[in-house]
Amino acid sequence: MTNTYPTLPLPTSGPPSEPPYGSTPPVNKPPQRRSNAWAVVVAAALAGTLGAGAGASAVVLATDDGTSITSNTANTGGASQAVLPAGNISGVAAAVLPSVVSIQFASAEGGGSGSGVVLDTDGLILTNNHVVEAAASGGSLTVTFSDGTSTSAEIVGRDPGADLAVIRVEPTDSLVPVKLGSSDDLRVGQTVVAIGSPLGLSGTVTTGIVSAKNRPVTAGSGAPGEEASVLNAIQTDAAINPGNSGGALVNLKGELVGINSAIATLGGSEGAQSGSIGLGFAIPIDQAKWIVDQLVANGAATHAQLGVSVGNATGEVLGAELQTVEEGSTAAEAGLQAGDIVTGFHGQRVDSADALVAAVRSTEPGTTVTIAFVRNGDEQEVTATLAQAGA
Repeated sequence: MTNTYPTLPLPTSGPPSEPPYGSTPPVNKPPQRRSNAWAVVVAAALAGTLGAGAGASAVVLATDDGTSITSNTANTGGASQAVLPAGNISGVAAAVLPSVVSIQFASAEGGGSGSGVVLDTDGLILTNNHVVEAAASGGSLTVTFSDGTSTSAEIVGRDPGADLAVIRVEPTDSLVPVKLGSSDDLRVGQTVVAIGSPLGLSGTVTTGIVSAKNRPVTAGSGAPGEEASVLNAIQTDAAINPGNSGGALVNLKGELVGINSAIATLGGSEGAQSGSIGLGFAIPIDQAKWIVDQLVANGAATHAQLGVSVGNATGEVLGAELQTVEEGSTAAEAGLQAGDIVTGFHGQRVDSADALVAAVRSTEPGTTVTIAFVRNGDEQEVTATLAQAGA
């Protein structure tokens, strides 16, 4: 069976921070998305419009929708095997492997697989929305644990905008909750470990470093009515391949710091498949935490909004130029005006419209933030409390 994934091109110049997610289709219905233009997607919460650039590389979602490689489910043992010194990759793998599951999805249009991370002993499992969305309308989900046992799962909640989902299985002895860490504490160059089921090879462990933080990532397969996913991603060179989606990115303490979601690959001919080239992207766990809380409580999640439309600044100042500011919005109440160029948000540098969209979208509603901007050549700063979208 051949793997097929929709792709989006990457720019050939500029910051390597913009690869978007796509949406991996079921194997029997593999729409392809390929273009010579960089597709820039704007978060609905900001209603922005962004620019474009040329590119020859592509990004694919790290979901497997069929493979010619076959393997028995790995039996990796329990957390009690983690007896090696702290920071040892073998010890980290032994501790975390029981907390990472393989997820098979099936629908009328086909099926595929991804990964997930056990959150608690009650059966809650965190994964990507694009891993389970095909099963959201009458499909099925099967979870396979590291000990080889399998069980059915149901969807608790999905957030297409953040590409996150929570599913639930019946309580079982195979549930080993992962230890949560903090993505904010990560440092560029720090060693991380990726664990998941690439190409159906369950229990696969790869290592690398944090290549960058706060990479603005926008996603969307182009399906009608599909909401774009926008976030500040953790970039890593740990090998991530189709099937790793929803799996764990952990630090050397064995703590979950991210959910692996997408990879950049070299462009190829229509239908050609590529693997990891050392550009992988994970959803920061500090963002995922508050979204998970909402999904468990309400089945859906809300996001912050600033109340502006944005574009890339075209002058000497790099940033996100405010094209419109909605009356009565958070931005208006903070004193921001159309024409202002936002250069910083909540301690994060903003050098493009993408960066502002990702920064706002990945911040919890109700958070008070500092916004740096340039108006008529003067650098200024204001504080604002982010409103909830739709409120």
